[in-house]
Amino acid sequence: MSFGDYGGRYVPETLIPALDELERGWREALADDSFRAELHGLLTTYAGRPTPLTLAERFAPGKRIYLKREDLLHTGAHKLNNALGQAVLAQRLGKRRIVAETGAGQHGVATATVCARFGFECVVYMGEEDMRRQRPNVERMRLLGAEVRGVDFGTKTLKEATSEAIRDWITNVKTTHYLIGSCVGPAPYPELVAELQSVIGREAREQILAVEQRLPEAVVACVGGGSNAIGIFHGFVEDEDVRLVGVEAAGAASLGSGRPAVLHGARSSVLADEDGQIADAHSISAGLDYPGVGPEHAFLRDTGRAEYRVATDEEALAAFQDLGRTEGILPALEPAHALARARDLDAELILVGLSGRGDKDLAEVLERL
Repeated sequence: MSFGDYGGRYVPETLIPALDELERGWREALADDSFRAELHGLLTTYAGRPTPLTLAERFAPGKRIYLKREDLLHTGAHKLNNALGQAVLAQRLGKRRIVAETGAGQHGVATATVCARFGFECVVYMGEEDMRRQRPNVERMRLLGAEVRGVDFGTKTLKEATSEAIRDWITNVKTTHYLIGSCVGPAPYPELVAELQSVIGREAREQILAVEQRLPEAVVACVGGGSNAIGIFHGFVEDEDVRLVGVEAAGAASLGSGRPAVLHGARSSVLADEDGQIADAHSISAGLDYPGVGPEHAFLRDTGRAEYRVATDEEALAAFQDLGRTEGILPALEPAHALARARDLDAELILVGLSGRGDKDLAEVLERL
């Protein structure tokens, strides 16, 4: 599936059969009630769905900001929705070895978790800089039985980890499923991940209608690769009166200051120079420290359906502290960017995707403070 000028497959020929197999398996799974039933059972009895909405009563006086609490999902972030769905799919495809990339570590933890649950071999690639920033998640992955392979070249962050995971997949394509963590990569991954994360938006839409009897004026979510944002946006994309607002890290604003280019198998909006060379990204949050974005987000930007803003490291840190002190909730640094922009948005009733909890970021926050 392409999203306007974006998406597609820009991969070595050796991967085309695997992508074709994944596409067929995905279409068959979507049409199979037993797949949906198995996934629903896992999401409710294992992951802990539905996650609640919480009204942040003191965080932004004069506004009604509701938080969609993906931080309360098992493993502490939205990443488990996608990992469970892809694990069920890998089982259907007969793949018993899983490779994944991770930045903030939450996708790595979710992948290690589902591999333990399903009895799969698990290898997670992670940049050494991210391993330093997210040490607790590295230890969690290892305790769950995953092998964490550090990546020591380039910026030693998510971009390089993704490249290494793809290289592994190319080498072991017959036995291995690449459990990609965001709505990026070659087709069908962006569509597949968006569908698995759209449970966030479907729940949130029902929940806010139940408590407010109306839809929010705006839905706000942080955007790195963009899976939590596309998941919550999907619940409201048909509601044209609802503003969709994605918030990028100021040092990794591929939608705000990028250009069309190919990264990790798909065409999207990417931080790159005039020759298409990928530029380095920076963010205090490892999960937003990525020079590209899912192709559907680039499409939503170009069509005007969604708007994208930025938040600085300092603004995210301030929102992190303020939510803790006013609501007793420590968010991950990623959704802290969304919180920073939500409170100065020209809207009164706002829904924010709280995509993860802040445990993993305590060392980084305390060092910066």
